[in-house]
Amino acid sequence: MAAAKGDGAVGELELQAALGFNGHVPCGLICHPDREHILYPLGCTVVIQHLDTKKQSFLHGHADNVSCVVVSRDGMDVASGQVTCIGFKMTDDDDDFYLGTTSGDVLKVNTSSKVVTACGPQKKKFSMGVTALLLPKTGGLIVGTGEGTVALCTGSDFQVKKRMRVEGAVTSLTCRGRDDQFFIGTNKGQMHRSAYATFKEELVAVCHTEAVNDIVFPEGHSDLFVTCSTNDIRVWYTPERLERLRITVPNITCHAVEVTRDGMVIVSAWNDGKIRAFVPATGEPMYEINNAHNLGVTAIAATSDCKQIISGGGDGQVRIWNTGEKTQKLREVLKEHRGAVSCIKINKNDKEGVTASLDGTCVIWDLVRYVRKQMILDNTLFKCMCYHPGEYQIITSGTDRKIVYWEVLDGSAIREVQGSLSSSINGMDITSDGASFVTGECVVGAGERRSY
Repeated sequence: MAAAKGDGAVGELELQAALGFNGHVPCGLICHPDREHILYPLGCTVVIQHLDTKKQSFLHGHADNVSCVVVSRDGMDVASGQVTCIGFKMTDDDDDFYLGTTSGDVLKVNTSSKVVTACGPQKKKFSMGVTALLLPKTGGLIVGTGEGTVALCTGSDFQVKKRMRVEGAVTSLTCRGRDDQFFIGTNKGQMHRSAYATFKEELVAVCHTEAVNDIVFPEGHSDLFVTCSTNDIRVWYTPERLERLRITVPNITCHAVEVTRDGMVIVSAWNDGKIRAFVPATGEPMYEINNAHNLGVTAIAATSDCKQIISGGGDGQVRIWNTGEKTQKLREVLKEHRGAVSCIKINKNDKEGVTASLDGTCVIWDLVRYVRKQMILDNTLFKCMCYHPGEYQIITSGTDRKIVYWEVLDGSAIREVQGSLSSSINGMDITSDGASFVTGECVVGAGERRSY
């Protein structure tokens, strides 16, 4: 992460908090031997989190996604590998070890004789294979499976004594030292906690299971923010780093999300061609606009008076809607783009707006007369842009990795900055005083943010 001010010097952005859990890393969730912390990989970073206070610290150094992590027995050392690393395990001096198979069996093998000394379950195998194992100090063996079952097994035939069900395949099981507690990680981005005695799961952490497509803070609020992805929209509470609300729309993708300035409506753009509006406090549906765009709705914005929304589609069209609680009416259709609309911004007085497109154009619109004022052309696929706070310039970026300042008056380029050396810039925002702006890029599957 890098930061820079108006003088062009680039410094470092410090990561303050990470929300989410990457359950796709096998055995990636680990309880530290001090019984007070847990560790898990998240992108290029290893997160260390205090179990009670939730305070986080971060281990950096990888250039790619962390794919394996392990802690020494004394807790003094952490080893991690990235996607080019096949994996490793620190050795234990035990007489036996346990294996789980894709066919649903559990095997106990003697380390000296290399002989299988126990096998089970004898009757009903674990569905979708054994994906994680935990040998607790309290006895027995805890088994995690591909279908989301967590089972406590005992005896030489691994008979199931207790079981519970979590969402997604179990990828990690880890115990909290000698305490009566263990943690479960799944490939659905969920972390659960359970006591051995009750064997009932308690949800600890969640995140989206697919790429996050958009993120927005409500006007004047920093304690809450909204994200969207495939299948859902989520509202997060920043101080506690917790999910407050989840709005689920199965099997479709939300491309963009916006909160109206009065904070009363979440409007969202979906790949099935619909615009959906929800109540922020409860997630209840307010209205739907069917067939808003033929090739899916790809961008959305709301005017400051909360009376209109502007949508962009995969068909390149920009549409303006008059919206109320009971009626939503198409006001105007603007046709200039030949590719999908990727971003929409509206100025403070609602009289002007800018749309960016993957066809290499940005169009500045007169939102009173509904006509084009200026068109910006560049050899790139525009992915993002924003108004300078003074609203006399716009800043754009995209697949050419360049950040360009443009005059709103005549559409001329006035400044160019190299934003990335390796990858497309997919998002940006600017501080209220215009002194710095931040961009988001994708680096081999791992997010990086730079501020200028």
